Amino acid sequence: MTSQLADEAGTEAVTEAAPREEEQNRQADLKPKNNRAWLLVLPVVVSVAFTAVIPLMTVVNFSVQDIFTPTDRIFVGLDWFRSISRDPEVRAAFLRTLLFSAQVLLVEIPLGVAIAVCMPRRGVSVSVALVVVALPLLIPWNVVGTIWQIFARGDIGLGGWAINNVLGIGFNYTLDSTDAWITVLLMDVWHWTPLVALLAYAGLRSIPDAYFQAAQIDAASAWATFRHIQLPRLRGVLTIAILLRFMDSFMIYTEPFVVTGGGPGNATSFLSILLSKIAVGQFDLGPAGAFSLLYFLIVQIISYVFFTVLTRSGR
Repeated sequence: MTSQLADEAGTEAVTEAAPREEEQNRQADLKPKNNRAWLLVLPVVVSVAFTAVIPLMTVVNFSVQDIFTPTDRIFVGLDWFRSISRDPEVRAAFLRTLLFSAQVLLVEIPLGVAIAVCMPRRGVSVSVALVVVALPLLIPWNVVGTIWQIFARGDIGLGGWAINNVLGIGFNYTLDSTDAWITVLLMDVWHWTPLVALLAYAGLRSIPDAYFQAAQIDAASAWATFRHIQLPRLRGVLTIAILLRFMDSFMIYTEPFVVTGGGPGNATSFLSILLSKIAVGQFDLGPAGAFSLLYFLIVQIISYVFFTVLTRSGR
């Protein structure tokens, strides 16, 4: 009997509360809405339009036309897309770029994590270590290329001279394609591994000390601590690191162009260098526009695949 009365009272309370909520919602809808807040968003919309949308639409416009002069052009549809996708030079540059990105990820991700694990967690040495590790990131891209162009030279460069005279290995990145590839790869590893290390270090610092104290109580080894405590906590930051390093390595241009100019031959001619050659060197705006859109699409697709696989594996 008591439960029946309680149920009836609850039903009456819900019945009375429903009209009140409807009345409150109706009054909220009748209140005048202030759209002035959209004015705060307007600068962002205008900025995105001028920096992204308008240039992108210009490239789309060029990619479907054969341009002879600023006023003389004809519509060609998807002809430039077919030409670029079937070009053996473009395919070779795509494979080189993909191979370079894969090597960058295989070297920089484990190396960056290892550096982060070895960095101190307390004391003044933390600040010193952070500054030292971050130094390569503060150097502009073109300066990085100039540094390695001089450093790797066999006649005056410290690195090239040591390889040729101390190790006795013939090294000349201007004539040998393998030497040029190794130089560009080492340059990228030196320049961007600190980014991976700093991201991984931030993830490690977010782990509470109680986890490490529990590992010490259980007499866990350093590898067991890393595998069961540190590595699971690093999945989020490593996802960001992998995506950033893939996108940057897949779109790399300035550093290899300054060091090798894409040579010797086409040994270090990546997609970005080939695109610049078509757009600036040959001034073929139609093929360059189609090339740019395909390049952009490839980066988006591979980045999406990376993100999907990494986030699902993290779950």
